[in-house]
Amino acid sequence: MFEEVRDHWCCRPDRPFYSWHITFTDCPEIAALQLSYAELIDELPGFTAVPPQWLHLTVHGVGFTDRVPDSELADIVEATRHRIAELSAFPVTVGPAVLDPESILLPVRPIQPFQHLRDLVRAAIFDVWGEDSVPRLPEIDPHVVLGYSHLRAPAAPIAARVQAYPEQSTTSSVSALTLLSLTRTGRLYHWIPKLTIPFGSRAQVGEP
Repeated sequence: MFEEVRDHWCCRPDRPFYSWHITFTDCPEIAALQLSYAELIDELPGFTAVPPQWLHLTVHGVGFTDRVPDSELADIVEATRHRIAELSAFPVTVGPAVLDPESILLPVRPIQPFQHLRDLVRAAIFDVWGEDSVPRLPEIDPHVVLGYSHLRAPAAPIAARVQAYPEQSTTSSVSALTLLSLTRTGRLYHWIPKLTIPFGSRAQVGEP
């Protein structure tokens, strides 16, 4: 168990950034799960809740928008579409909430389908930019953040409160990957969706 909760926002840039995410705009079960933990996040000092429309699961970053030419982004999108064209939707379990050093989050399991998805997305970036284009990453830890810490504080009292709160979880299905132009304002991540690639289809929604 870590001893301290730290400020998630310390030293993080606020430049727009292209990133592949799973989003939950049309997912009522995730919205209901977020609502079931709203009281917990609101009562914890030093945490800022993530509004339902900005809930997300990060898969892989691409780069700052002012450093990625449109033509290269289009090539990455096409390579990604090709790489994930044969994927099928997969079921997941989301929750219950746990304390992380910088957030209260909902683990999403199983891990393996997300690791495979990230490997494919990473391979698509390599197809365009080469294998030295992005650093080696640890194994993915898929999760949805309910609230981010903006203070340094002892972890034990917060962990005890999270553990005492009634556990909530849900099941859902992951069926598409979305490219976002992601940024933050203050203590909030928000984005403009660029396109969505459904699994099992070469069709796309939106344009890069």
